[in-house]
Amino acid sequence: MSSTIATMHLIVVGLSHRTAPVEQREKAALTDGAARALLRTLVASDGISEAVALSTCNRTEVYARADDNAAAEEISCRAVVEHTGITRHELDCARYAHRDEKVAVHLLRVASSLDAMVVGESEIQGQVRQAFERAQEEGTVGPVLDNLFRKALETGKRVRHETGIGAGAVSVASVAVELAREAVTDFRERRALLIGAGDVAESTASALVESGVSNLVVANRTVSTARGLAERIGGEGVGFDRLAHELAEADIVISSTDAPHPLLGHDDVERAMRERPGRPMVLIDIAVPRDLEAEIAAVPGVRLYDIDDLERVVEVNRNGRAKVAEMAEGIVADEARRFTEWRRGLSVAPTIGSLRAMAEEIRLGELARVAGQWDAMSDTDRERVEQLTRAIVNKLLHEPTVRLRAAVAEGDGVAHLDSIRHLFGVESDSST
Repeated sequence: MSSTIATMHLIVVGLSHRTAPVEQREKAALTDGAARALLRTLVASDGISEAVALSTCNRTEVYARADDNAAAEEISCRAVVEHTGITRHELDCARYAHRDEKVAVHLLRVASSLDAMVVGESEIQGQVRQAFERAQEEGTVGPVLDNLFRKALETGKRVRHETGIGAGAVSVASVAVELAREAVTDFRERRALLIGAGDVAESTASALVESGVSNLVVANRTVSTARGLAERIGGEGVGFDRLAHELAEADIVISSTDAPHPLLGHDDVERAMRERPGRPMVLIDIAVPRDLEAEIAAVPGVRLYDIDDLERVVEVNRNGRAKVAEMAEGIVADEARRFTEWRRGLSVAPTIGSLRAMAEEIRLGELARVAGQWDAMSDTDRERVEQLTRAIVNKLLHEPTVRLRAAVAEGDGVAHLDSIRHLFGVESDSST
């Protein structure tokens, strides 16, 4: 395969809720700082020219443009291990990898929430955009990944607009509230405690209010942020200094922070339960890494759920959205095909450019060679000769250019490219 085509390789390496339990996903989760460091590591490696890192509660993925697929996958795996808490053995047991055309299909499905735990959930679009913008800020996005991620975001919008896949309660937050509703009697009368005040917490708060819960407290490390969210949904905002007190008062606890370590452990919840004898508590942890230690489940009177426990409720959602998901898959396939055609077109551009440059050099050289014989020629005649020779070159190259672009778009362009380079003796700039 020629060098220009080789530089066009794309890979994605990652793990998700489909391949790894939350215990492993939280180890592979990337903080903003870790994601930026990982991106810098990747583009500093030989053979990787572009990179984007996507990390959500359900997946950690590295997208890269590289000279060699296998080498890029290995570099990406080493970088994930270096910048997260997952071991190489754990990553190898859970990871998947896609190459070239399949990378586009995968990302477009992710951005359209077709590969999500909750089909149609809305948070993923913002998460993909955030990953893209972070890579732009770090300077690790070039023309190929720039086009791919823009295409993914456009496809996600198109899917939501044309299929109605996002209609109804289809977020992780709404599913968590549905689980709480099933687990608690007299749901509307219960006191709820939200830990965290980010976007997911706000979605959770809205879902609780819509479900009839009116006694709601938001706890956050930054008190002003907690109070801001509480004001919007009609609750009370407090800081983490009030967390122990509010925990003892709450019947439903839903946590969704981006803290790197657990916020509550067995002893915290056990103390809270001693202050409320005979009153059970339901805790739902939708954060990755987890906010609530698994040992909390052993406290009497407590029911603890993590994000993987949402799967049962999610299955109902998935079955009910089969028809719109099928429509969405058709849109994804269409948009992925368009990206593939664009990407293949990039590979032919340097050769066409080199061929036209060579032809232009020959044209100008021949005109210069005979220029001395045209002393009596007027400026108007010289311009006519210039236009005539330029038209001849364009017409000669038009059909080969059209046929070459068509062959590349159909996936059969490598042999044609090599033939043109050999027959005309042209070299192409492989950096595109």
